[in-house]
Amino acid sequence: MAMQPQRKLIGQILKEQGFVTERQIQEALKAQRDKGGAIGEVLREMGAVTEDAVVTALGIQSGMETVNLDKLDIPAEVIQKVSVSIASIYKIVPVSFENNVLTVAMAEPHNLDVLDDLRFMLSCEVKGAIASETDVNAALEKYYERQSVGDIVKDISFEDVGLQVDFTHKEGSINIDIQEQISSAPVVKLLNYILVQAIKDQASDIHFEPFEEDFKVRYRLDGVLYDMLPPPRHLAQALTSRVKVMSQLNIAETRLPQDGRIQITVGGHPIDMRVSTLPTLFGESVVLRVLDRSVISLDLDRIGLRDDELKQVRGMIDKPHGIVLVTGPTGSGKTTTLYSALNEANDVGIKILTAEDPVEYDLPGIIQVEVNENIGVTFAKCLRHFLRQDPDKMLVGEIRDIETAEIAIRAALTGHLVFSTLHTNDAPSAITRLLDMGVEPYLLAATVEAVLGQRLVRTICVNCKERYEPTEEMLMQLNLTREDVREKTFYYGKGCEKCNNTGYKSRSAVFEIMTMSDRIRELLTQRASTAAIRQIAREQGMRTMRESGLLKIYDGTTTIEEVVRETLLAE
Repeated sequence: MAMQPQRKLIGQILKEQGFVTERQIQEALKAQRDKGGAIGEVLREMGAVTEDAVVTALGIQSGMETVNLDKLDIPAEVIQKVSVSIASIYKIVPVSFENNVLTVAMAEPHNLDVLDDLRFMLSCEVKGAIASETDVNAALEKYYERQSVGDIVKDISFEDVGLQVDFTHKEGSINIDIQEQISSAPVVKLLNYILVQAIKDQASDIHFEPFEEDFKVRYRLDGVLYDMLPPPRHLAQALTSRVKVMSQLNIAETRLPQDGRIQITVGGHPIDMRVSTLPTLFGESVVLRVLDRSVISLDLDRIGLRDDELKQVRGMIDKPHGIVLVTGPTGSGKTTTLYSALNEANDVGIKILTAEDPVEYDLPGIIQVEVNENIGVTFAKCLRHFLRQDPDKMLVGEIRDIETAEIAIRAALTGHLVFSTLHTNDAPSAITRLLDMGVEPYLLAATVEAVLGQRLVRTICVNCKERYEPTEEMLMQLNLTREDVREKTFYYGKGCEKCNNTGYKSRSAVFEIMTMSDRIRELLTQRASTAAIRQIAREQGMRTMRESGLLKIYDGTTTIEEVVRETLLAE
């Protein structure tokens, strides 16, 4: 049997084409080993090659033709062969249709499953062509007008989804053919649109909320909820049932809360969604947490740490044993910080185990366990068994009780580095919280190495960023005078299309880092108050979250309003 010729590597092709040198390839391979990513993308980020050069190499490697979408004028009848939802989900642009063969431009030539899916859905032969990701995104904007919920549902009637609804809200008052409902084309199309639009806008959560007279859909963008144009009230049951089917939940059970998961692929990127349902007075409320690895950067250099803070955190990661705690309310970025720390520590010579509730992102090279208290898989039980797995470093998703705290301490005392989280308002409060749980002070003094408190603030959109002069009232909120900020420059975002007219785009963390000193350990054994611990920590150089926020204001990263909203004035 003849052997298949081995496919050439992208770096080899780029070198043969004269785009890069061998030295640049070796540098890129080293960077790839450290940070991951495709070699073409690594070379592009290094400035060694252009995006067009990588596209050319991909075309040679895959045997597909390369197209320049910017110079093509694609006929309307070709564009109409692929709906806006399919084009957005698969990140493809149809470029020609001849002899029942549709040619589509794509930025991911290795994702051949896309072509198989399209052949099935479009009932014709589909051929791939290579284009740059920038050109594909521009073409999607150019040829497919942005739809709205109103455009999709304007022609949907009650009959379309097999619904006969009596809004008296009594048990048994809704008569629905579930099978027709969940497979109805209009409902599928509407839900696909909602999910894809949320992912495109980089929403962290999608809320489906039933009320007596209407049905709301809201996205959480950069920590703030925004209303979408609401679908008609009669589609509430159809949409929630569809979500439950996708997440393999019991659609017949509407009286109890349920949790599930949806896994989809959008534009070649795998997206994980955690689903939670909650029975309410007017139907089931459904919330989807969007876990998109392509949006989250698990890199310590990019989570908001300043240079001195970064040095402190890297010092904690390198410690041979002890406990490092990250504290803050739900949604303050604790998981991202811990994942970034584990990513930094991840090495072939180190074994890392995690117990999480739930596992949010898959970390290659790290053993991750999902907690399931319904069957007895608790944080404490996982941690106890971790000690028999010969680990070097461990992550416990949260210290919720004395049992988990005591096992974490035992792990630290036996030569392991343990990362975990607590829900407290600031770093010094974490110590008091553990004492209140019943942990002995001398054990905490012997094991806790550092506590990081954090909050997330929205960052100013760079596209519409402008200088301004704050009012006296604004400065008073920060306990500042005009003299304090005489040489400081303040910025805000006036709002533009790129930030949905909010003036903000993305978020960054502000930190307070309390490292354990002999003086703080002494206070701890004396069961000193949080205020006393905080005072000594500040005297020894701890920067509070409010002070970290001020530095981000002065850097032009965020605004006064954000720092006031997310942080407390230091005592």
